[in-house]
Amino acid sequence: MKNANVEQDLDRIDRKLLKLLQQDACLPNMTLADKTSLSAPACSRRVARLRESGLIRKTVALVNPRALGYNGLVIIGVVLDRSTTDSFAAFEKAAAGLTGCLEVQLVTGEFDYFVKLRIKNIDSFNEMHSAQLVGLPGVRQVRTFVCLKEVFETTAIPV
Repeated sequence: MKNANVEQDLDRIDRKLLKLLQQDACLPNMTLADKTSLSAPACSRRVARLRESGLIRKTVALVNPRALGYNGLVIIGVVLDRSTTDSFAAFEKAAAGLTGCLEVQLVTGEFDYFVKLRIKNIDSFNEMHSAQLVGLPGVRQVRTFVCLKEVFETTAIPV
């Protein structure tokens, strides 16, 4: 069932488990079982099934960026000089290696890509811009948007 659309197979308990695990993936199995009115073994089997199906891709720790000195966030709109499969692939591979890169999204509209980066400060971004960003393959134009305030961010997917 991996990589298939399994949404229709989710029952109320599976959805509850997904919500709970998105809030705190470190919840002990006994806590999950209590909150879903399941036995511990049944809960463990369900979570394993959610992993095997691909609904739970991986478990990570969300690190506080400011605690590591990453005090800023920038979003960069990128326009490539050519719209070919090869130019897209080369850009995507190189962009994923940018210092502080969180996301690279292929988009429609005025830009080809949006790149989301964590930065320590404007000076460090300026250095990274000169050393890495302008040298990305196929880049014709970049427009940088410095985030003034991070209003809302989540990793939770509605279930």
